[in-house]
Amino acid sequence: MSDVLVIIPTYNEIENISNIIDAVLALPDGFDILVIDDASPDGTQNAVRNKIEQYPGRVNMECRTGKLGLGTAYIHGFKWALSRGYQYMIEMDADFSHNPDDLPRLYHACKDNGADMAIGSRYVSGVNVVNWPMGRVLMSYFASVYVRMITGMKLRDATAGFVCYRRRVLEEINLDRIKFKGYAFQIEMKFKTHFKKFKIVEVPIVFVNRQLGTSKMNSSIFGEAVFGVIQLKLGSIFKSKSFR
Repeated sequence: MSDVLVIIPTYNEIENISNIIDAVLALPDGFDILVIDDASPDGTQNAVRNKIEQYPGRVNMECRTGKLGLGTAYIHGFKWALSRGYQYMIEMDADFSHNPDDLPRLYHACKDNGADMAIGSRYVSGVNVVNWPMGRVLMSYFASVYVRMITGMKLRDATAGFVCYRRRVLEEINLDRIKFKGYAFQIEMKFKTHFKKFKIVEVPIVFVNRQLGTSKMNSSIFGEAVFGVIQLKLGSIFKSKSFR
């Protein structure tokens, strides 16, 4: 069994899921994969089942009853991984916006170079985003500026969704008290990792907008992040239950 698990949430990713699984499993580090599917009606689950047969023991799937949110999908995946002894867990999108070739860089930043959290960062070395509308680039970039201002974290890409965790981080954070389900989930996980004084590094990546399928981003998800950051900061100041 591998010591590293790549967790991929899906909803209607039939155009991408088989190819992303093949690409991850072709890498030399021996990554395992867990797909968390939220009842996709487009055949995503059947495509994953075919890959489970093709790669026995390396591809796994958990099927949920509906669209329950990105954050809850990752929490489900983290608990699944912890119960099976994985030492490193990586969040990754199914749509190739995260380049599978960057997975080893995140993994080895934690395994070999002492990081507790390694972030695939779009902004640590400039603005490395391809094929996004300018409005979305600006929204994402200034969201990270806003997060830095409110929280005091030095991260350049606080909203990134391409992240490797060392096991001890997820054991120390109370996963049952993670509050947010959408865009703010990524900020909350980074802030609580920072609050616990774990070592966080940013690994520069190039983020490429999806070519196939439909984005799940919407204004309500972004709104959750705007107000959620203030809640997180206040919770850390007053040591609310979620920070214990």
